[in-house]
Amino acid sequence: MAGGFAPDILEGKRVLITGGGTGLGRGVAKHLVDHGAEVHLWGRRSSALEESAAHASSGRDGVVFLQSVDVRDADQVDAAIARIWSEHGPLTSILNNAAGNFIAPTESLSARAFSSITSTVMNGTFHTTLSVGRRWIEERLQGTVLSTLATWVWSGSAFVVPSAMAKSAVHAMTMSLAVEWARHGIRVNAMAPGPIPTDYAWEVLNPTGKSSVGATQPDQIPMKRVGTVDELAALTIFLLSDLCPYLTGETIAMDGGQRLAGPNTFAGLAELTTDDWEEVRASATAATAAAKAQRDTGSGERPR
Repeated sequence: MAGGFAPDILEGKRVLITGGGTGLGRGVAKHLVDHGAEVHLWGRRSSALEESAAHASSGRDGVVFLQSVDVRDADQVDAAIARIWSEHGPLTSILNNAAGNFIAPTESLSARAFSSITSTVMNGTFHTTLSVGRRWIEERLQGTVLSTLATWVWSGSAFVVPSAMAKSAVHAMTMSLAVEWARHGIRVNAMAPGPIPTDYAWEVLNPTGKSSVGATQPDQIPMKRVGTVDELAALTIFLLSDLCPYLTGETIAMDGGQRLAGPNTFAGLAELTTDDWEEVRASATAATAAAKAQRDTGSGERPR
């Protein structure tokens, strides 16, 4: 069990995880189920969601449900939330985890590239939080909003400017709604994990294979290691539980001391040459093509 918590600490919790088909969302989902939560997974690729649901449920029925949802579309988000409310009951918690990112010199970005990140991270988080928050307030229900951010919300981060901007906006939302919605019994917090390698994301954010550039390397972190999904799951369980109901409006860093010691996550990319950036672009194009090849256009919701 993550963090040594009781296996039923999340009993009675109904948790939505956006971006639940891959990466950190997939890794955390299983821990929430193992601690008693009913989990709803959202993502854009049905095939990835199916794999994530199977991993999280470990063969148990009625504990994991999935929907293909594009959080960038407010109407689609609201319809999906309405379906959860109708078929399962009110959510108790949201984990805003849907995100996207790539490294690039900012001057090379197109408006479409900028929007592809900000529309998911900022707009998608707001659409989901508002749709659920409105229902909680109307029905006089308490709830917990939790978002996955990064330490860039304090320091900024070169070469990932759209992500840094969007996550900073969610950081501002966290502090703002914590004050506005506290009287309704709604807590709003966020987590800012340091480097935690996951499939695909780590390849995109550290694509050169060079130890001195790309995402922060373990030897640049005071603890001399990267974080783990188990550690992030433990923090998530604590923040979604009822252990500290007075905690709201906070973004909690979990990065082995990286943000306090520096350098910023992608500071080393300033060393890249023009040839290096060509290699990065080629790697990113190949990774994107592979992801598109796996994309499943089906939709719907299936229990696991």
